Amino acid sequence: MSETAFTWPVRVYWEDTDAGGVVYHASYLRFLERARTEWLRALGVDQMAFKQATGLAFMVHRMEIDFLRPALLDDELTVAVEVKDRRSASILFAQSIHRVDGAVLIKAQVRAACVDLARMQPARIPEDIMGRIARG
Repeated sequence: MSETAFTWPVRVYWEDTDAGGVVYHASYLRFLERARTEWLRALGVDQMAFKQATGLAFMVHRMEIDFLRPALLDDELTVAVEVKDRRSASILFAQSIHRVDGAVLIKAQVRAACVDLARMQPARIPEDIMGRIARG
């Protein structure tokens, strides 16, 4: 995990697992999403206020995930978010999920696009948000 990465803690609950107590693959998507949301919140971006003020929102455009090891019921995890690339209308994130013992469970590349919700088309990320990301 990079020292510059934002991290967010997650605990695995029954609802996150299959019948065997192993985290179901779709649950990892929720964990990754929560960490990106909390990263934005830490930068001072309230996504609902952003949407209401601009008509814009961030949506996942592309995701690539390597499932390296399973997480199990009751595991304590850390989800990391790191900006790898910024474009005018999208951000590329490197994300990972680690168990608290340091084992890397998931590595992901996620491209989130800024979208004009009325037109459902890519839109330039506002300068104030880009500035926060650059300083973050």
